[in-house]
Amino acid sequence: MLGLLRRRAGALAIGALALGAVLCVLSGGLPSQDLAALMARVAPVLGFVLAIAVLAELAREAGLLDVIAHGLTVLAHGRTAVLWCAVCALAVVCTAFFSLDTTALIMTPVVVLTARRVDVPAVPFALATVWLANTASLLLPVSNLTNLLARDVLGGGTASFLARSAAPTLVAIVVPVALVAVVHRRDLQGRFRASPAPQIHDRALLRISGCVVVVLLPLLVVVPAVWIPAGAAALVLLLAFALRRREAIGAHLVPWRPLAIALALFVLVETAHVQGATSFVLRAADGGTGPMGLLRTAGTSALAANVLDNLPAFLLLEHRAGDDPTSTMALLIGVDAGPLITPWASLATLLWHQRMQAMGVRIPWVRFMALGAVAVVITVPLATLALAVLE
Repeated sequence: MLGLLRRRAGALAIGALALGAVLCVLSGGLPSQDLAALMARVAPVLGFVLAIAVLAELAREAGLLDVIAHGLTVLAHGRTAVLWCAVCALAVVCTAFFSLDTTALIMTPVVVLTARRVDVPAVPFALATVWLANTASLLLPVSNLTNLLARDVLGGGTASFLARSAAPTLVAIVVPVALVAVVHRRDLQGRFRASPAPQIHDRALLRISGCVVVVLLPLLVVVPAVWIPAGAAALVLLLAFALRRREAIGAHLVPWRPLAIALALFVLVETAHVQGATSFVLRAADGGTGPMGLLRTAGTSALAANVLDNLPAFLLLEHRAGDDPTSTMALLIGVDAGPLITPWASLATLLWHQRMQAMGVRIPWVRFMALGAVAVVITVPLATLALAVLE
Protein backbone atom coordinates (compact mmCIF):
# COMPACT_ATOMS: atom_id res chain seq x y z
CA MET A 1 0.00 0.00 0.00
CA LEU A 2 2.77 2.40 0.95
CA GLY A 3 4.61 1.59 -2.27
CA LEU A 4 1.47 2.31 -4.30
CA LEU A 5 1.03 5.68 -2.58
CA ARG A 6 4.64 6.59 -3.29
CA ARG A 7 4.28 5.66 -6.96
CA ARG A 8 1.13 7.77 -7.22
CA ALA A 9 2.82 10.68 -5.48
CA GLY A 10 5.74 10.39 -7.90
CA ALA A 11 3.40 10.32 -10.89
CA LEU A 12 1.55 13.38 -9.58
CA ALA A 13 4.84 15.26 -9.09
CA ILE A 14 5.94 14.48 -12.64
CA GLY A 15 2.51 15.48 -13.93
CA ALA A 16 2.74 18.78 -12.08
CA LEU A 17 6.19 19.47 -13.56
CA ALA A 18 4.98 18.64 -17.05
CA LEU A 19 1.85 20.77 -16.66
CA GLY A 20 3.92 23.69 -15.41
CA ALA A 21 6.25 23.40 -18.40
CA VAL A 22 3.33 23.28 -20.84
CA LEU A 23 1.74 26.33 -19.23
CA CYS A 24 5.03 28.23 -19.49
CA VAL A 25 5.06 27.60 -23.23
CA LEU A 26 1.36 28.20 -23.90
CA SER A 27 1.22 31.37 -21.83
CA GLY A 28 4.22 32.88 -23.58
CA GLY A 29 6.30 32.86 -20.40
CA LEU A 30 8.96 31.18 -22.50
CA PRO A 31 8.93 32.90 -25.92
CA SER A 32 8.99 30.67 -28.97
CA GLN A 33 12.49 31.75 -30.04
CA ASP A 34 13.88 30.92 -26.59
CA LEU A 35 12.05 27.59 -26.62
CA ALA A 36 13.50 26.75 -30.05
CA ALA A 37 17.02 27.62 -28.88
CA LEU A 38 16.56 25.52 -25.76
CA MET A 39 15.30 22.50 -27.71
CA ALA A 40 18.17 22.74 -30.19
CA ARG A 41 20.57 22.64 -27.28
CA VAL A 42 19.03 19.86 -25.19
CA ALA A 43 17.74 17.49 -27.91
CA PRO A 44 21.17 15.82 -28.45
CA VAL A 45 21.61 15.54 -24.68
CA LEU A 46 18.26 13.83 -24.16
CA GLY A 47 18.91 11.66 -27.22
CA PHE A 48 22.11 10.41 -25.62
CA VAL A 49 20.30 9.64 -22.35
CA LEU A 50 17.65 7.69 -24.24
CA ALA A 51 20.19 5.69 -26.26
CA ILE A 52 22.47 4.87 -23.35
CA ALA A 53 19.54 3.81 -21.14
CA VAL A 54 18.25 1.41 -23.81
CA LEU A 55 21.76 0.05 -24.36
CA ALA A 56 22.37 -0.49 -20.63
CA GLU A 57 19.02 -2.21 -20.10
CA LEU A 58 19.55 -4.58 -23.04
CA ALA A 59 23.09 -5.34 -21.86
CA ARG A 60 21.62 -6.24 -18.48
CA GLU A 61 19.00 -8.45 -20.16
CA ALA A 62 21.80 -10.22 -22.02
CA GLY A 63 23.52 -10.99 -18.70
CA LEU A 64 26.58 -8.84 -19.31
CA LEU A 65 26.42 -7.07 -15.95
CA ASP A 66 25.86 -10.34 -14.09
CA VAL A 67 28.97 -11.76 -15.74
CA ILE A 68 30.96 -8.67 -14.77
CA ALA A 69 29.70 -8.87 -11.18
CA HIS A 70 30.64 -12.54 -10.95
CA GLY A 71 34.04 -11.70 -12.35
CA LEU A 72 34.50 -9.22 -9.52
CA THR A 73 33.82 -11.91 -6.91
CA VAL A 74 36.35 -14.18 -8.58
CA LEU A 75 38.88 -11.35 -8.74
CA ALA A 76 38.42 -10.64 -5.02
CA HIS A 77 39.56 -14.17 -4.04
CA GLY A 78 37.10 -14.28 -1.15
CA ARG A 79 38.17 -10.99 0.46
CA THR A 80 35.27 -8.62 1.20
CA ALA A 81 37.39 -5.46 1.12
CA VAL A 82 38.81 -6.33 -2.29
CA LEU A 83 35.32 -7.05 -3.63
CA TRP A 84 34.12 -3.70 -2.34
CA CYS A 85 37.04 -1.90 -4.00
CA ALA A 86 36.28 -3.70 -7.26
CA VAL A 87 32.64 -2.61 -7.05
CA CYS A 88 33.77 0.98 -6.47
CA ALA A 89 36.01 0.79 -9.54
CA LEU A 90 33.17 -0.60 -11.63
CA ALA A 91 30.85 2.18 -10.42
CA VAL A 92 33.42 4.78 -11.49
CA VAL A 93 33.81 3.26 -14.96
CA CYS A 94 30.06 2.79 -15.44
CA THR A 95 29.35 6.37 -14.36
CA ALA A 96 32.15 7.90 -16.40
CA PHE A 97 31.13 6.27 -19.67
CA PHE A 98 27.40 5.58 -19.27
CA SER A 99 26.24 8.39 -16.92
CA LEU A 100 25.19 8.54 -13.30
CA ASP A 101 21.57 7.54 -13.95
CA THR A 102 22.71 4.33 -15.66
CA THR A 103 24.81 3.46 -12.61
CA ALA A 104 21.87 4.10 -10.30
CA LEU A 105 19.42 2.14 -12.44
CA ILE A 106 21.50 -0.81 -13.61
CA MET A 107 24.40 -1.24 -11.21
CA THR A 108 22.43 -0.94 -7.98
CA PRO A 109 20.55 -4.26 -8.29
CA VAL A 110 23.69 -6.01 -9.56
CA VAL A 111 25.71 -4.74 -6.59
CA VAL A 112 23.04 -5.69 -4.06
CA LEU A 113 22.58 -9.15 -5.57
CA THR A 114 26.34 -9.69 -5.62
CA ALA A 115 26.60 -8.81 -1.92
CA ARG A 116 23.73 -11.14 -1.08
CA ARG A 117 25.12 -14.03 -3.11
CA VAL A 118 28.33 -13.99 -1.12
CA ASP A 119 26.51 -13.19 2.16
CA VAL A 120 28.12 -9.83 2.98
CA PRO A 121 26.34 -6.61 4.09
CA ALA A 122 24.83 -4.80 1.10
CA VAL A 123 24.71 -1.27 2.59
CA PRO A 124 28.39 -0.25 2.13
CA PHE A 125 28.26 -1.54 -1.46
CA ALA A 126 25.02 0.29 -2.23
CA LEU A 127 26.09 3.53 -0.52
CA ALA A 128 29.39 3.65 -2.39
CA THR A 129 27.53 3.03 -5.64
CA VAL A 130 25.13 5.97 -5.29
CA TRP A 131 27.81 8.35 -4.04
CA LEU A 132 30.16 7.46 -6.88
CA ALA A 133 27.29 7.70 -9.35
CA ASN A 134 27.18 11.38 -8.44
CA THR A 135 30.80 12.29 -7.73
CA ALA A 136 32.44 10.30 -10.55
CA SER A 137 30.04 11.95 -13.01
CA LEU A 138 32.37 14.95 -13.01
CA LEU A 139 34.98 13.17 -15.14
CA LEU A 140 33.80 13.15 -18.79
CA PRO A 141 31.24 15.10 -20.84
CA VAL A 142 29.09 11.96 -21.22
CA SER A 143 29.06 11.25 -17.48
CA ASN A 144 26.33 13.76 -16.64
CA LEU A 145 23.70 15.85 -18.41
CA THR A 146 25.19 18.95 -16.82
CA ASN A 147 28.59 18.16 -18.33
CA LEU A 148 27.13 17.81 -21.81
CA LEU A 149 25.49 21.20 -21.44
CA ALA A 150 28.74 22.77 -20.24
CA ARG A 151 31.06 21.08 -22.73
CA ASP A 152 31.22 23.94 -25.25
CA VAL A 153 32.34 26.42 -22.58
CA LEU A 154 35.10 24.01 -21.56
CA GLY A 155 36.47 23.72 -25.08
CA GLY A 156 34.06 21.33 -26.79
CA GLY A 157 36.33 18.27 -26.83
CA THR A 158 36.84 15.50 -24.30
CA ALA A 159 40.55 16.30 -23.88
CA SER A 160 39.94 19.93 -22.91
CA PHE A 161 37.17 18.87 -20.54
CA LEU A 162 39.34 16.18 -18.95
CA ALA A 163 42.23 18.59 -18.49
CA ARG A 164 40.13 20.54 -15.96
CA SER A 165 38.01 17.73 -14.55
CA ALA A 166 40.67 15.08 -13.82
CA ALA A 167 42.11 16.46 -10.57
CA PRO A 168 38.76 17.51 -9.02
CA THR A 169 37.24 14.16 -9.99
CA LEU A 170 40.08 12.25 -8.35
CA VAL A 171 39.35 14.10 -5.11
CA ALA A 172 35.60 13.59 -5.56
CA ILE A 173 36.15 9.84 -5.89
CA VAL A 174 38.74 9.30 -3.15
CA VAL A 175 37.00 11.27 -0.37
CA PRO A 176 33.59 9.52 -0.50
CA VAL A 177 35.22 6.11 -0.91
CA ALA A 178 37.45 6.76 2.11
CA LEU A 179 34.46 7.93 4.16
CA VAL A 180 32.41 4.82 3.39
CA ALA A 181 35.44 2.63 4.15
CA VAL A 182 35.87 4.25 7.56
CA VAL A 183 32.18 4.22 8.51
CA HIS A 184 31.66 0.60 7.39
CA ARG A 185 35.12 -0.75 8.16
CA ARG A 186 33.72 -3.66 10.21
CA ASP A 187 31.36 -4.73 7.42
CA LEU A 188 34.25 -4.77 4.95
CA GLN A 189 36.46 -7.08 6.97
CA GLY A 190 36.68 -10.84 6.62
CA ARG A 191 36.21 -13.25 3.76
CA PHE A 192 33.35 -14.77 1.76
CA ARG A 193 32.64 -17.87 -0.27
CA ALA A 194 32.56 -17.43 -4.03
CA SER A 195 29.11 -17.61 -5.63
CA PRO A 196 28.32 -19.87 -8.61
CA ALA A 197 28.61 -18.43 -12.10
CA PRO A 198 25.39 -16.83 -13.43
CA GLN A 199 23.27 -18.76 -15.88
CA ILE A 200 23.39 -17.33 -19.39
CA HIS A 201 20.39 -18.17 -21.55
CA ASP A 202 21.72 -16.77 -24.84
CA ARG A 203 25.48 -16.60 -25.21
CA ALA A 204 25.24 -15.02 -28.64
CA LEU A 205 23.43 -12.00 -27.16
CA LEU A 206 26.00 -11.87 -24.38
CA ARG A 207 28.88 -11.79 -26.86
CA ILE A 208 27.18 -9.17 -29.04
CA SER A 209 26.50 -6.97 -26.00
CA GLY A 210 30.09 -7.28 -24.85
CA CYS A 211 31.46 -6.38 -28.28
CA VAL A 212 29.11 -3.39 -28.61
CA VAL A 213 30.14 -2.02 -25.22
CA VAL A 214 33.86 -2.52 -25.92
CA VAL A 215 33.57 -0.67 -29.24
CA LEU A 216 31.38 2.08 -27.82
CA LEU A 217 33.56 3.09 -24.84
CA PRO A 218 36.40 4.70 -26.82
CA LEU A 219 33.93 6.29 -29.25
CA LEU A 220 32.24 8.11 -26.38
CA VAL A 221 35.58 9.69 -25.58
CA VAL A 222 36.69 10.70 -29.08
CA VAL A 223 33.40 11.55 -30.87
CA PRO A 224 32.07 15.02 -29.95
CA ALA A 225 28.43 14.24 -30.84
CA VAL A 226 28.14 11.36 -28.38
CA TRP A 227 24.48 10.67 -29.19
CA ILE A 228 25.54 9.30 -32.59
CA PRO A 229 27.70 6.34 -31.43
CA ALA A 230 25.37 5.74 -28.47
CA GLY A 231 22.36 5.68 -30.78
CA ALA A 232 24.11 3.35 -33.22
CA ALA A 233 25.10 0.98 -30.41
CA ALA A 234 21.54 0.92 -29.08
CA LEU A 235 20.21 0.14 -32.57
CA VAL A 236 22.65 -2.76 -32.96
CA LEU A 237 21.47 -4.31 -29.71
CA LEU A 238 17.82 -3.68 -30.55
CA LEU A 239 18.30 -5.49 -33.85
CA ALA A 240 20.06 -8.40 -32.13
CA PHE A 241 17.28 -8.74 -29.57
CA ALA A 242 14.60 -8.41 -32.27
CA LEU A 243 16.12 -11.44 -33.99
CA ARG A 244 16.72 -13.58 -30.90
CA ARG A 245 14.60 -12.34 -27.95
CA ARG A 246 11.89 -10.06 -29.24
CA GLU A 247 9.91 -10.26 -25.98
CA ALA A 248 12.66 -8.29 -24.23
CA ILE A 249 11.94 -5.23 -26.38
CA GLY A 250 9.24 -2.90 -25.15
CA ALA A 251 8.34 0.52 -23.84
CA HIS A 252 9.98 -0.35 -20.52
CA LEU A 253 13.37 0.17 -22.15
CA VAL A 254 12.73 3.90 -22.45
CA PRO A 255 13.38 5.93 -19.26
CA TRP A 256 10.14 7.89 -19.56
CA ARG A 257 10.25 9.42 -16.10
CA PRO A 258 13.83 10.75 -16.20
CA LEU A 259 13.28 12.16 -19.69
CA ALA A 260 10.00 13.81 -18.72
CA ILE A 261 11.49 15.29 -15.56
CA ALA A 262 14.58 16.55 -17.37
CA LEU A 263 12.60 18.15 -20.20
CA ALA A 264 10.14 19.82 -17.81
CA LEU A 265 12.97 21.17 -15.66
CA PHE A 266 14.74 22.54 -18.72
CA VAL A 267 11.62 24.49 -19.70
CA LEU A 268 10.76 25.69 -16.18
CA VAL A 269 14.24 26.94 -15.32
CA GLU A 270 14.73 28.62 -18.70
CA THR A 271 11.40 30.36 -18.21
CA ALA A 272 12.47 31.57 -14.78
CA HIS A 273 15.70 32.91 -16.24
CA VAL A 274 13.99 34.65 -19.15
CA GLN A 275 11.55 36.28 -16.74
CA GLY A 276 14.36 37.51 -14.47
CA ALA A 277 13.29 35.42 -11.48
CA THR A 278 16.76 34.00 -10.82
CA SER A 279 18.79 37.15 -10.24
CA PHE A 280 19.18 36.67 -6.47
CA VAL A 281 20.64 33.19 -6.92
CA LEU A 282 22.98 34.42 -9.64
CA ARG A 283 24.32 37.13 -7.36
CA ALA A 284 25.05 34.56 -4.66
CA ALA A 285 27.15 32.50 -7.08
CA ASP A 286 29.15 35.43 -8.44
CA GLY A 287 32.47 34.73 -6.80
CA GLY A 288 35.07 35.38 -9.49
CA THR A 289 37.89 33.10 -10.63
CA GLY A 290 40.21 33.26 -7.60
CA PRO A 291 40.34 30.38 -5.09
CA MET A 292 37.77 31.97 -2.75
CA GLY A 293 35.55 32.89 -5.68
CA LEU A 294 35.64 29.35 -7.03
CA LEU A 295 34.81 28.01 -3.57
CA ARG A 296 31.83 30.36 -3.43
CA THR A 297 30.62 29.22 -6.84
CA ALA A 298 31.01 25.53 -6.02
CA GLY A 299 29.43 25.93 -2.58
CA THR A 300 26.44 27.86 -3.91
CA SER A 301 25.85 25.34 -6.67
CA ALA A 302 26.12 22.40 -4.25
CA LEU A 303 23.59 24.05 -1.96
CA ALA A 304 21.28 24.79 -4.89
CA ALA A 305 21.57 21.18 -6.09
CA ASN A 306 20.50 19.82 -2.71
CA VAL A 307 17.59 22.26 -2.52
CA LEU A 308 16.37 22.14 -6.12
CA ASP A 309 18.03 19.10 -7.79
CA ASN A 310 21.33 19.29 -9.65
CA LEU A 311 19.94 19.78 -13.16
CA PRO A 312 17.84 22.91 -12.48
CA ALA A 313 20.66 24.17 -10.24
CA PHE A 314 23.07 24.02 -13.16
CA LEU A 315 20.61 25.65 -15.56
CA LEU A 316 20.01 28.37 -13.00
CA LEU A 317 23.66 29.18 -12.36
CA GLU A 318 25.35 28.58 -15.72
CA HIS A 319 24.52 32.13 -16.79
CA ARG A 320 26.63 33.51 -13.95
CA ALA A 321 29.61 31.35 -14.88
CA GLY A 322 29.28 32.72 -18.41
CA ASP A 323 32.02 31.71 -20.81
CA ASP A 324 34.74 31.26 -18.20
CA PRO A 325 35.92 27.60 -18.20
CA THR A 326 37.27 27.66 -14.64
CA SER A 327 34.08 29.09 -13.15
CA THR A 328 32.05 26.60 -15.16
CA MET A 329 34.10 23.70 -13.80
CA ALA A 330 33.62 25.02 -10.26
CA LEU A 331 29.89 25.08 -10.97
CA LEU A 332 30.06 21.48 -12.17
CA ILE A 333 31.93 20.44 -9.03
CA GLY A 334 29.01 21.73 -6.98
CA VAL A 335 26.19 20.20 -9.03
CA ASP A 336 27.97 16.91 -9.81
CA ALA A 337 29.87 16.10 -6.61
CA GLY A 338 27.60 18.03 -4.24
CA PRO A 339 24.19 16.29 -4.52
CA LEU A 340 24.80 13.76 -1.74
CA ILE A 341 22.55 15.11 1.00
CA THR A 342 18.87 15.35 0.10
CA PRO A 343 17.00 12.46 -1.59
CA TRP A 344 16.00 14.69 -4.51
CA ALA A 345 19.41 16.31 -5.04
CA SER A 346 19.86 14.23 -8.19
CA LEU A 347 17.61 12.01 -10.22
CA ALA A 348 20.19 9.25 -9.83
CA THR A 349 19.67 9.23 -6.05
CA LEU A 350 15.91 8.89 -6.44
CA LEU A 351 16.33 6.06 -8.96
CA TRP A 352 18.80 4.36 -6.62
CA HIS A 353 16.38 4.62 -3.71
CA GLN A 354 13.56 3.09 -5.77
CA ARG A 355 15.76 0.11 -6.64
CA MET A 356 16.88 -0.25 -3.01
CA GLN A 357 13.30 -0.29 -1.78
CA ALA A 358 12.29 -2.84 -4.40
CA MET A 359 15.09 -5.13 -3.20
CA GLY A 360 14.30 -4.69 0.49
CA VAL A 361 17.50 -2.82 1.45
CA ARG A 362 16.93 0.01 3.93
CA ILE A 363 19.14 3.02 4.65
CA PRO A 364 17.28 5.58 6.82
CA TRP A 365 17.15 8.99 5.16
CA VAL A 366 18.37 10.71 8.33
CA ARG A 367 21.53 8.62 8.33
CA PHE A 368 21.92 8.99 4.55
CA MET A 369 21.63 12.79 4.75
CA ALA A 370 23.98 13.06 7.74
CA LEU A 371 26.71 11.02 6.04
CA GLY A 372 26.11 12.89 2.79
CA ALA A 373 26.53 16.25 4.51
CA VAL A 374 29.90 15.18 5.89
CA ALA A 375 30.97 13.94 2.46
CA VAL A 376 29.92 17.18 0.72
CA VAL A 377 31.54 19.48 3.27
CA ILE A 378 34.87 17.72 2.70
CA THR A 379 34.62 16.78 -0.98
CA VAL A 380 33.40 19.98 -2.64
CA PRO A 381 35.99 22.36 -1.10
CA LEU A 382 38.90 19.95 -1.67
CA ALA A 383 37.87 19.29 -5.27
CA THR A 384 37.51 23.03 -5.87
CA LEU A 385 40.94 23.73 -4.40
CA ALA A 386 42.39 21.04 -6.66
CA LEU A 387 40.89 22.93 -9.60
CA ALA A 388 42.26 26.27 -8.35
CA VAL A 389 45.78 24.90 -7.85
CA LEU A 390 45.98 23.61 -11.42
CA GLU A 391 44.62 26.76 -13.05
